[in-house]
Order: sequence, then structure tokens, then C-alpha cells
Amino acid sequence: MYLSDRLRPDVEPGVRRRANGRVGSTVVLMGLVSMLTDISSESLSAVFPLYVTAVLGLSPLAYGFIDGLYQGVSALVRLLGGWLSDRADRPKWVAFVGYGLSAGSKALLIPLQSFAALTAIVSVDRIGKGIRTAPRDAIIAAATRPDLLGRAFGVHRALDTLGAVIGPLLAFLMLWLVPGDYTAVFVASFAAALLGLAVLGLLVPDLRPRRAEGRAVRPPPLPSLRELGSAGMRRLLVVSGLLGLLTISDGFLYLSLQQRDDFAALYFPLLFVGTNLTYLALAVPFGRLADRVGRAKVLIGGHLFLVGAYLFAAGAVTGLSGTVACLALLGAFYAATDGVLSALTSTLVPTSLLARGLATTQTVVAAARFGSSLVFGMLWVNLGRGPAVLVLASLLALAIPFAWHLLRHVGVPAGEVVA
Repeated sequence: MYLSDRLRPDVEPGVRRRANGRVGSTVVLMGLVSMLTDISSESLSAVFPLYVTAVLGLSPLAYGFIDGLYQGVSALVRLLGGWLSDRADRPKWVAFVGYGLSAGSKALLIPLQSFAALTAIVSVDRIGKGIRTAPRDAIIAAATRPDLLGRAFGVHRALDTLGAVIGPLLAFLMLWLVPGDYTAVFVASFAAALLGLAVLGLLVPDLRPRRAEGRAVRPPPLPSLRELGSAGMRRLLVVSGLLGLLTISDGFLYLSLQQRDDFAALYFPLLFVGTNLTYLALAVPFGRLADRVGRAKVLIGGHLFLVGAYLFAAGAVTGLSGTVACLALLGAFYAATDGVLSALTSTLVPTSLLARGLATTQTVVAAARFGSSLVFGMLWVNLGRGPAVLVLASLLALAIPFAWHLLRHVGVPAGEVVA
């Protein structure tokens, strides 16, 4: 049982002793770091699918490989990032290395824009993301009372998503002013990444979760899933892998919408804005709901939104209304699952393995989505756009009841004990 294990002091006493339910300054600062980083990342993501398929002239299958690489490379190093964070008890500086690698990769995009260069640069960027993600979430969990974890991750994801709104708008504005000038987007992306790195290095406190607990015991020298082997954690990993394998990447869904209605490439970045506005509006409410009714309920229920998004992307309703509905449902899916998954994981592992537990869940999701991108790319080539989306929608609809069966007793509402 680990919830009681999580009641520990913080280097910022006000963070843990607030009784008014407000999250602490550390969570907000990490949200600002993520906001700036997402301005950087999402300004690129908003043009990347069209850049690869239209400018470089690659097929959907080739884009599926690059997108799978984008999803999957980070899976190879997430456990390393979590282990280093737990081992050194320095999540801030492990995260700093990851953010620094991603920022450096953005600089390389400016002079190097060939397919081979893009593949290498995407790999470096995703290695950085893999290293930083678990330590980042460990900082948020270490700075938050257990009963406020859903809200804290919701606040962080809301700020993160604000950056995901600004980034595509920035890309759209640049391409509107200078059509086809992708280099300008790359320069702006690099500048935003540097700002985020500066906020992390200069303003975020150096929290040390194990020291705050007064524990001198060090984690084992090598990563070990055995120590994360509670029944609840095992079930969560199975569900995360299954649902991740049935999650079509945003880029593919947006390409599906673009091809379905044949709208101008100029407006492609605005699809990202539509999704992220919904995510921004719902991240905190869904986080609070998860704290009240149970994180597993919200996590599994959120995938119903994804089924709806698939149906609209496949062409259930075309035109502007169908596009808006797809984007809204996709944003609701992320709001109900992204931060909630981290909050649920945080209650299922002891403090000494916090970053490693988060990294394990994130690794499973990233690896599953890598496979999903490759499979969906092949389905698109062999079946066509619409049928490929409907196949994934059907499989996901069948998987949701099974996932709920596995998780229905995991992640009880805050205030009760998790066994």
C-alpha cells in the first residue's frame, strides 16, 4: 500500500500544508516549462505531417515509420530516465538533460532538412523526451498531496496544452505570412525550447523526494520491474499497452481529415489548435473528477471519446461540423487520460521508485503507439483511409470493456487506501 507512503514533506512546506486544495508553485513552474517546450514541439508537429508527405513527397507508410519513430524512440530511454532520477534523487537535473537534448535537436533542423537528417533529429528529440518525462512527472508528484494528484497533473497538462495551442498558431501565422517557409518555423521552435530550458534551470526548485522522506536507502543498481509488481501496477501496464496499441497518432487523424475534405494545406496547423483548445478547457476538470470518482474510471471512460473521434475522422459526418467534432473529442480524450494516467501510476508505486514507475507506464504507452503507427500506416496503404480508421475504431470499442474489467478495482477515489 503506497498512498500513506506518499505523505511526505516538501522542500517548499507551503506546497504540502495547504488545506485549500490549491496546487503549489513547483507544479505551476513545471507547467510553464512544459508550455514553452510544447510551443517548440507543437509548432513543428503542426507542419510535420504535411512537410513529410507534401514537401519531401513520402508515402503514408513512410510517414508511419517516422511517426512511429517519433513515438517509439523515447520508449527506449524512459526507463533509463526514471532510473537515473530515482538513483540520484535529482529529478530536476535528469529532466534538464532531456530538455537540453530536445532543444539541441531543434537547432539542427535549421540547416538540415533532408529525410535522413529528419530521421536522426527526430530520434535525438525523442531521446530527450524519453529522459525528461518521468523525472518531470516525479517532480510534480513530489510537490503535491496525494489527494490532489489528479488536479496537479491537470493543471500541469493545462499549461502544457496552452503551449500546444500557441505552437500551431505560431506555425500557421508564419506560413500565412511567408508560404512554404518552414525554416522560420524551425527557428521559432528552437527559441521557445531554449526559454523552457532556462526556466527549468533557473526557477524550478531541486526537489529530492527520498531525502525529503528521510530515507537513506538507495534503489537497486539496475532497473527491475519486479519491484513495481503490485497487482494494480501490472494491470495498469497491460491496459496501457492494449489501449496504446489501438491509439491512432494525431498526425494520421489530421491527415485523414485533410484528405477527407481536401482543405488547403495552409489551415492544417489549425487542426492541432482545435484539439488542444478542448484539452486546455477540460484538463483540470477531468483531473478533479478523477480525484473524486476514481482515476481508473476517468482513464477508461476517456477512450470512449477516442472512439467517437475515429468515427468522425473516418467520415461519419463530413465538412466543418465533422472536423470540429473530431477535434473536440480527441481533445477530451487527452484531457481524460494523459495526466490521469500519471496520477494513477503515482499512487501505485513507493516514493523510492516513483520516477521509475512513471517511466515504466510511459514506456509501455510509447512502445504500443510506435506499433500502432506502423500498423495503421500499413492499413492505410492496403485498405484506404476510411476503412483503416474504422478497423481501429472497432477494435478499440471491443477493448474498452476488457480494460475496465482489469482496472475496475485499481485507483480508488482519493482518501481511501490503494492495495
